[in-house]
Amino acid sequence: MTTAFTLDRKQRAWCAELRALAADTLRPLADEGAPGRVNRPLVAALGRHGLLSRVAPADGPVSAMDLCLLRESLAQECTEAETALALQGLGTHPLLRWGTARQRARWLPGIAAGRVVTAFALSEPDAGSDAAALRLRADPDPAPGGGWRLTGEKCWISNAPEADLYTVFARTGPAPGASGITAFLVPADRPGLGGSPLEMLSPHPVGTLVFDGVPVGPDDVVGEVGGGFAVALGTLDLFRPSVGAFAVGMARAALRAAVDHAGERRAFGGPLKDLQAVSHQLAEMATRTEAAALLVLAAAASYDAGEPGVARRSAMAKLFATETAQYVVDAAVQIHGARALRRGHLLEHLYREVRAPRIYEGATEVQRAIIAKELYR
Repeated sequence: MTTAFTLDRKQRAWCAELRALAADTLRPLADEGAPGRVNRPLVAALGRHGLLSRVAPADGPVSAMDLCLLRESLAQECTEAETALALQGLGTHPLLRWGTARQRARWLPGIAAGRVVTAFALSEPDAGSDAAALRLRADPDPAPGGGWRLTGEKCWISNAPEADLYTVFARTGPAPGASGITAFLVPADRPGLGGSPLEMLSPHPVGTLVFDGVPVGPDDVVGEVGGGFAVALGTLDLFRPSVGAFAVGMARAALRAAVDHAGERRAFGGPLKDLQAVSHQLAEMATRTEAAALLVLAAAASYDAGEPGVARRSAMAKLFATETAQYVVDAAVQIHGARALRRGHLLEHLYREVRAPRIYEGATEVQRAIIAKELYR
């Protein structure tokens, strides 16, 4: 069993470079973007600085460890940059791992350069945590060519409706549940495809997609016909630990802010840090954050080593890290008091950002169900 207890010197130096890049270069671009919209200059900068090539490499698989270090480091300084990178990776991974050589040659260069924005279109209005319940239909197309027509709706799709390329999961067979689901690459300019943005608590680009007989053909299939659910689960196994890394990055930023504030803010005759209630709270926040970080690194190392039990480790990493980040950010707000609730404060921003990771890519309750199931496998 491979367990990563620490990072080597090269990894630590890379993380420091990423944090500096996020603070000095990416943060200004994020601040110029419109809330709830795809920030194309930011995505282009991620490509220009070589970060997207880490999630869309042309010559090999994605490293789970690199992905986690990227997401944690960027999240500490610029959550918008972290999210933009993660969404590119999530939308691209089915193509990268299961796509044909022709599909990869067409799309990967533009994705890695930050010219093509991607999206992972799995969730539906009635199929969120229970993704196998999706209803988007892929009906056989009577026109020559042996294709399908997609009819239905997707919801809670990051980067929708502004993405250039969607990985869409639809039901090609009559069987219920996971059977009969196929993954398709659907360019945004396909006739019959529409959508609208959604206003969310955290201003990420999220929206709906409406499919009104959207044509797709055999060349658009990712993987095998009927094998789409395995594509979805395989993608989530990689990205769930990195959601935990995103959460750890936010927890570290909140902890750093709380430590600084408690050392400077004076109350009751001395700095807040001298109050046992505050110092013990900081100690608990630091310990939980470190534990979450180690669980994420262990899951990433296990994935990269090809060890068994990836689904269980991925679920544990996401579960513990996202719940920990919620606790740490909330505690940091409490230590700061009312000032942390002002619009524009770092902790006000993190307080809105930290809630969603406990839901997307499998809610906390889903992660517990996966872990429990894996215990008896």
